Amino acid sequence: MSNAIRPEIKKLQANIERVIKGKTEVVKSALIGVLAGGHILFEDVPGVGKTTLAHLIARSLNLSFSRIQFTSDMLPSDILGVTTYDQTRHQFEFKPGPLFSNVVLADEINRTTPKTQSALLEAMNSGEVSMDKETHRLPKPFMVLATQNPIEFHGTFPLPKSQMDRFLLRLQVGYPDPEEEASILREQRDIGNIEHIQPVMTSEELLAMQEDVKNVRLSDELIDYIVRIVNATRRSRLIELGVSTRGALALRRAAQARAYYEGRDYCTDHDIKTMVGPVCAHRLQVVRTFDNDGLFSSEEEEALKRILQEIEAPA
Repeated sequence: MSNAIRPEIKKLQANIERVIKGKTEVVKSALIGVLAGGHILFEDVPGVGKTTLAHLIARSLNLSFSRIQFTSDMLPSDILGVTTYDQTRHQFEFKPGPLFSNVVLADEINRTTPKTQSALLEAMNSGEVSMDKETHRLPKPFMVLATQNPIEFHGTFPLPKSQMDRFLLRLQVGYPDPEEEASILREQRDIGNIEHIQPVMTSEELLAMQEDVKNVRLSDELIDYIVRIVNATRRSRLIELGVSTRGALALRRAAQARAYYEGRDYCTDHDIKTMVGPVCAHRLQVVRTFDNDGLFSSEEEEALKRILQEIEAPA
């Protein structure tokens, strides 16, 4: 495998960046999550393109797509589906809900109640839904692309760590540079209009790539490096709750996907270092302390940076 981005991935990224301007690294990280077959949480302030990016990923892949706008009055059955009685055939029939799609856009996921949030746990963990003593398999590939606003507290229900742990990556989009924002204003006359975006990859191609990612090699030294990182999060005085074993597996998978994105069939320590933040930060519970300016310090990313500085990478 040559050290160059695969043409299919490059085409997919270019398709998304026709709308999302100046966010190459964010789009790259999102595609790494897709290649790894994981779920992604886009967390940022309103209006920076979280929902648009998630929608563009779905439109660029020739997959079934559902968008769920989460609200406080939503019930689990609104997502999972319901069982009804068919009077013609005299039997009960399960009618799948919007969760039964390849790509599910869970918009403002923290606006619904914990009861409804928990309806996603089984689906995100094992790709299936249990209803009325029956197990229904979800289509493959299956991924949840969720969005949430981290600074608004009224009418929101923060996701518990058990659910945050199901997301492979947490990504922030951020504001565009002034030059890119000017380009957006010039080129996009219709706000949110992405109907012109067409699929550039089939489900079969994506599934084949996700299988290839699993075969990307990690040396024993790199496996040990991942173990040392996650164990350091459990011992750090800055962190109350460290990275779980699921998080360690997610870090390995994300590193493999990054190497594959870069055109390699082997991982390096740089792949692991680069993915530590997006994979691990949302899984931590940090110790809250105040710095001299009265602001919170010891945030997740800062704690992880310190750990990476203290742990020596393999030669």
